[in-house]
Amino acid sequence: MAVFGGALADRIGFRRALSTAYFILACAYFLVGSIGAPWLAPARAVMPLGLLAGVILFLPALGVALVKPAVVGTTARASRENVRSLGYSIYYTMVNIGSTAGPFLAGWLHARMPPQAVFAIAAASVAAMCVVVLVFYREPRRPAAAASLAQSARDLLTVVRNGRFVLFLLIFSGFWIVFWQQYLILPIYLHDYVDPNANTALILITDPLVVITCTVALNALTVRLSAFRAIVLGTLISSLGWIALAVHPSVISAVLSLAIVALGEITLSPRYYEYVSRLAPPEQQGTYMGFAFLPIGIGSLAGGWLGGALVHALGESAHRPALIWVALTGLGLLTTLLLWFYERTSQTYSLQ
Repeated sequence: MAVFGGALADRIGFRRALSTAYFILACAYFLVGSIGAPWLAPARAVMPLGLLAGVILFLPALGVALVKPAVVGTTARASRENVRSLGYSIYYTMVNIGSTAGPFLAGWLHARMPPQAVFAIAAASVAAMCVVVLVFYREPRRPAAAASLAQSARDLLTVVRNGRFVLFLLIFSGFWIVFWQQYLILPIYLHDYVDPNANTALILITDPLVVITCTVALNALTVRLSAFRAIVLGTLISSLGWIALAVHPSVISAVLSLAIVALGEITLSPRYYEYVSRLAPPEQQGTYMGFAFLPIGIGSLAGGWLGGALVHALGESAHRPALIWVALTGLGLLTTLLLWFYERTSQTYSLQ
């Protein structure tokens, strides 16, 4: 949905896109918390619960699809060329502050209130964000004339027809397939093969903590590295991170692996958004940044299937669970090699 959200953001402007998205999200979280409410009983009576929940859960996806391209597009338009990578480093740090604080706050609320209250407070928080955008947000510079709906559709097709760009997104999806395994199968692996009493929630905080504390500093250290080469280097670092867990399965090794994976993540992620934003014409920042989120979704979908297959084949059947991380390291190294080859053969690569 971020692809279409980005095109819509280009059409209506980032301020309208953000305020609309936060309004949708406020309504969506309120509805999620109200699925069992008496006032929704008529809807539950005529619609299977699974279908009703699916329809309601589509709304948060729609809201986020507008938020993400608008935020990264704002960074692209509002940042001068010489500090754009720093802008994306700050953006990425803020994202991880939220991803760290959110679960803690939700867990604290859940222990003291019914589950519905967690979603009600989430709805109120996002509604407050809508007010903040309407009061304080100023539209960054944009083309004088907004694109028509027909032009927005043509812009989407133009991006899709850019074969090299699409190929890059598909190759880069390999990084996210490997990255998502820390959430998809690492908790299962730790529980089944390392320590059934391991506090996986606490262990998984390693990644966002490294991101929060090190992103801006690492950006300063790698600022002279071209954006694409930072992407290749970050993919390589994250791929090698799982070796520690493969060699010595333990909680400490898991923490070490997650820290190394996070270092690779913060090496490449801000520069990835910088790279895509530089490819985009000024009037298509939202559209291109919407496409930039495709690898994350592809990685999550494909990663779930692959992670489950590896756990079954190498853990449950072959009883050699450490090979799971060897296989993932191999996939990461293959992705690194393909990115390197793409850079060498691409005629459109121009970042120096």
